[in-house]
Amino acid sequence: MPALHRRRFLTSLAGGLVAATALPRAVLALTEQGARQLIDGLVGEINRVIGSGKSEQAMYGDFERIFDRYADNSYIAAYAMGVDGRRATAAQKKAFSDAFSSYIARKYGKRFREFIGGRLEVKGVRKVKSWYEVSTTAYLRGEAPFEVTFQVSDRTGRDLFFNMFIEGVNLLLTERTEIGAMIDRNGGNIDAMIANLRNAG
Repeated sequence: MPALHRRRFLTSLAGGLVAATALPRAVLALTEQGARQLIDGLVGEINRVIGSGKSEQAMYGDFERIFDRYADNSYIAAYAMGVDGRRATAAQKKAFSDAFSSYIARKYGKRFREFIGGRLEVKGVRKVKSWYEVSTTAYLRGEAPFEVTFQVSDRTGRDLFFNMFIEGVNLLLTERTEIGAMIDRNGGNIDAMIANLRNAG
């Protein structure tokens, strides 16, 4: 089976296994109010950063701290690595998680910088299976408003968001595809992918 087709098959298989076994589980402590409070705090911090007038690099540092505080980075990183995580060593997984956290902050920080002069507003919360979806609306100057949605669970014992949709684009699926393609470009070499990841985003 060609490498690309094999990756697609394994990614599809792993996606099914993740959906069945690794998605955040229901915990009684997770409430609609808790999910909303988390995203209220997240949105407030994003709005402060985009209104701060700081340099691009300073904003990326702020966004990395925001992701560290509000996102389930370990789950997002593990999902992004997908089937390749099975053959990665513990040291490689740690190096990948560290590089991925910075990469995510740069990549989505760039997107949030587009909101300068605008704002995010929390609009509603709804329960979906074992987690909550919190919908927000992005208001940008000179553009029609659009939706940014966060999925929240307390899998780790804390309320954190584990996925995000910007105009319908799914963070988890997008990053699994991106990381898989990056590994393929490096001939399956995980260390080389991690080195590339440190400069990506």
